[in-house]
Amino acid sequence: MNILIIINDAPYGSEKAYNALRLAITLQKEHAGIDMRIFLMADAVTCALPNQAVPQGYYSIERMLKAVINKGGQLKACGTCSEARGIKGLPLVQGIEISSMADLAKWSIEADKVVTF
Repeated sequence: MNILIIINDAPYGSEKAYNALRLAITLQKEHAGIDMRIFLMADAVTCALPNQAVPQGYYSIERMLKAVINKGGQLKACGTCSEARGIKGLPLVQGIEISSMADLAKWSIEADKVVTF
């Protein structure tokens, strides 16, 4: 099964990125063979920045992203959103690449399920 999760919120301040990644990690853990894809859009592109200070009371989004990647998940960040936020060209968490709306469209068509946060 091919699952696409689209995240729109920043890594900290709300729990949307955290909950999306909790779902991804649980799906990978409990359902071997899932093709997990995550696309970061809008403020969620900042989730891809490494070495962020984790606010008290939050989990490390970077650690969660790496857990998904280490289980074979694919992660991409919107290039237009990254450029708008001044992070295009900055180092990202290893395994995350800058992408495009065309890639998101392709992933959406290929997905058996699409979940948005």
